[in-house]
Amino acid sequence: MEHRYVKDSQVYATELVLPNDTNQLGNLLGGRLMHWIDITAAIAAARHSGRVCVTASLDELNFHDPIRLGEIVILQASVNRAFNTSMEVGVLVTAENLREGSPRRANNAYLTFVAIDEKGKPVTVPPIVAQTADEMRRFDEALERRQLRLARRITGNY
Repeated sequence: MEHRYVKDSQVYATELVLPNDTNQLGNLLGGRLMHWIDITAAIAAARHSGRVCVTASLDELNFHDPIRLGEIVILQASVNRAFNTSMEVGVLVTAENLREGSPRRANNAYLTFVAIDEKGKPVTVPPIVAQTADEMRRFDEALERRQLRLARRITGNY
């Protein structure tokens, strides 16, 4: 199976936080952000595999800084590592206040996707080649997170 590069799976999405996206405090709803993250990550997984991909798990979703009404949200997703039929996708979320102009890291997430065929059965995905130092770091860390996921599944400690 032919390998793919991390850059081939990268997805950039931009959203504007509107009143319907916020809670009573004027902050972006966590569920709305999760929806945007899931879609962006699914596109990255599909780009890598050339298949429809389904969300298998969400390991972490870290809320570092609230995102406010009227801010721009930039989601950057790419496949960190491909296993047999699954892929870990990392998503970095930055927020930008247009008046202040400086983007800040607001969230990050790690999701696992499985590529499926027309019958909904898992299919093998191409291996990924990490080229830069950052891609290699994320590649290595993805294996560590996978091992933790598998250990939790065995012990039942979710």
